[in-house]
Amino acid sequence: MKDEVINIFTLSLAPENFPAFKRLVAEIVAATSQEPGTLMYEYSVNDDHTVVHIIERYRADAVVSHIEQTFAPFGEKFLELVTITSLLVYGSPDEPTRKHLDAFGAVYMNSFDGFTRT
Repeated sequence: MKDEVINIFTLSLAPENFPAFKRLVAEIVAATSQEPGTLMYEYSVNDDHTVVHIIERYRADAVVSHIEQTFAPFGEKFLELVTITSLLVYGSPDEPTRKHLDAFGAVYMNSFDGFTRT
């Protein structure tokens, strides 16, 4: 995982905001799908539409461009609709990436055992 960064966001959401959030997410996902360094980008919601998870998997060199170029135009509206309650980061992000993720309250998880199959 040293060449990848995985982010897991937890967001809180008012159920009445879910339709607008879902429309916004469709735009963000469409833009993100054009990024060759984004390997996985998936949103999930609980049954009552109050908790959202985003699972993101990037090549390590692709996180900053996603935040600065792709996500930035949507950021203000995104944060009007949801609150980021946690961000777990896996992998070994470099300092510029950490600077961006720190703004979202990142907690960095350090791998100490295990394996990945491809």
